[in-house]
Amino acid sequence: MTKSIRVLRLDASANPGQSGSKELGDSLIRQLQQTDVELELRHRDLNYSPSFIDGEWIEANLTAADDRSETQRRRLAFSDTLIDELKWADHIVLTTPMYNFGVPATLKAWIDQVCRAGITFRYTENGPEGLLSGKSADIVITTGGAPLESPVDFVSGYLKQVFAFIGVSEVNIVGADRMNIDAETSFASAMAQIAQVYPAITEREVA
Repeated sequence: MTKSIRVLRLDASANPGQSGSKELGDSLIRQLQQTDVELELRHRDLNYSPSFIDGEWIEANLTAADDRSETQRRRLAFSDTLIDELKWADHIVLTTPMYNFGVPATLKAWIDQVCRAGITFRYTENGPEGLLSGKSADIVITTGGAPLESPVDFVSGYLKQVFAFIGVSEVNIVGADRMNIDAETSFASAMAQIAQVYPAITEREVA
């Protein structure tokens, strides 16, 4: 029986028309569709309607849900929507470039919107505990010149920590680093990583 999974795709590149990370995300989704799973897909481009937290947001978030004013509830409505998308998903596909050794501002804004105490994580006597367990994620990362997993990579480890913080500990990194040095080799390596993680059903049957 074919397994059905709900996939939330998030794209963070500020240049989606010429984005290597987005193109690799397209390839990953197509590869997933060739496996023995049936996908229900939702997509969010983080460039649209980015929302940064501010003092009003923090005050609303720190106010008990039953005590929030209508204005405070509206201020948190977008955050609630983003969290509902995460709760809905079985699997997350996040694509992002590295900008100046870190993540794009819109991706950081999304992270700040979805990391909320009591909803996606909670504090315990043993430290923070993620509340979105049972999910998995693929994170597709492209860089211009910085090698992934090097001292100047503040993307891959950070994103794995963020996902683990909210309970998503099963995370796979697909990397196409140093694209400005040898784009063809980097892209081919990332494609090979995708094919290895998600072999097409026809290939498995032949094997």
